Amino acid sequence: MELRRKIDKIVANLLIFIMGVMVLNVLWQVFSRFFLGEPSSFTDELARYLMIWVGVLGAAYVAGRNMHVAIDVLPSRSNSKTQKKLQIIVQLLIIAFCLFALVIGGSRLVYITYVLEQYSPALQVPLAAVYMVLPISGLLIMYYKISDILKNK
Repeated sequence: MELRRKIDKIVANLLIFIMGVMVLNVLWQVFSRFFLGEPSSFTDELARYLMIWVGVLGAAYVAGRNMHVAIDVLPSRSNSKTQKKLQIIVQLLIIAFCLFALVIGGSRLVYITYVLEQYSPALQVPLAAVYMVLPISGLLIMYYKISDILKNK
């Protein structure tokens, strides 16, 4: 569990940093638009990419803390043995989704945008770097769910 706490702390600090950069970015946009009379050209794009990272990485963090949205109609009406089985089934489904959609699909997206050398228009950042959050978050969620399964055995 020590590793899990370290990963949680790293992800939480990264999310705090990204949110801080987003706040500064938006403040600069407002300042440049209203006080300088000329809006900054990169702030909209940076805010969009930071929001992608916060959303997807935040989902991994929330999944690790088991604070994600869940419909618990079946488990609440079942006995404890059935609840454990349902919990394992749900965690296995989450692992499968993360493997296929986030890790494999996200890695393919990163690879394609890297090979095609796609860059963002204003920042000239490789879009592969923006999309890298997909496989990273997928691996994090898979780690958390595998850890949960092993802990609850």
